[in-house]
Amino acid sequence: MLGAVIAKVADEPLPEAVRHLVTAPLALADTGFLVDDGTRLAVPYLDGKPEPARMEDPQVVPFRGPGVIRFSPTRAFDRTSFPSGGAGMVSTADDYARFLEALRLGGRPILKTSTVQQITTNQIGDLTPTNLPAWGFGYGAIVLQNETLAKSPQTAGTWTFNSALGQSFFVDPERKLTVVAFTNTALEGGFGAFPIQIRDAVYGRGE
Repeated sequence: MLGAVIAKVADEPLPEAVRHLVTAPLALADTGFLVDDGTRLAVPYLDGKPEPARMEDPQVVPFRGPGVIRFSPTRAFDRTSFPSGGAGMVSTADDYARFLEALRLGGRPILKTSTVQQITTNQIGDLTPTNLPAWGFGYGAIVLQNETLAKSPQTAGTWTFNSALGQSFFVDPERKLTVVAFTNTALEGGFGAFPIQIRDAVYGRGE
C-alpha cells in the first residue's frame, strides 16, 4: 500500500519514483526492481540439512509456526511483475551500505534529518515487538532501547532490520558503525544465528 501511495504522490510508477527519489541521488547503480544481467544475481538458497538447498520457483518456506513465505526468485527478471513497496527489490551490499550511511549521516540528499530521526527512533512507547522486550519500533527500523536487557554489545539507539531472504543490517550511531550482511539464504541469514554471530564478531565479543 505504501508503494501505491508513493506512486500516486510522485505521479509516476513506483520504480521510476524510487529511482528519482532515492537510487539516482545516491548513485545506487545496482539497486532496482529488475535485473538485466542474470549472471550477476546471486543464487538463492533456503535452510536445509546438512547444508542449505537451492531455492526453486515458486518456493514456499515455513515461517513462525503455521505461517509460510512464498518466494519467486525469477521475479527479478519479470518486467510484468508488480513492483511491491514492501519486497522484491534487488541490490548489492555496497549499494545498501551507501543508503544506510546516508541515513546515519542525516539523510541528505534524500531525506530531512528530522525524518531520519523519526524512522530510527522508537515510536511505540512501552509496547515491545514479539519476543524482543529490549527493542522498540521506529517508522522504518527496530530500535534498541536497552542493551543490558537485550544482552547486546550494541549501544542504545542502534537500529536494525532483517530480511526474509537472508539480508541483515544494523547501524550503531554512537559507535559510527554501519554493518550489512547479504547471505541470500532464507531464513537463517536473516533470522537465525548468523546475524548475531556477525554482530558479535564486529564488536569483538567473546575474544
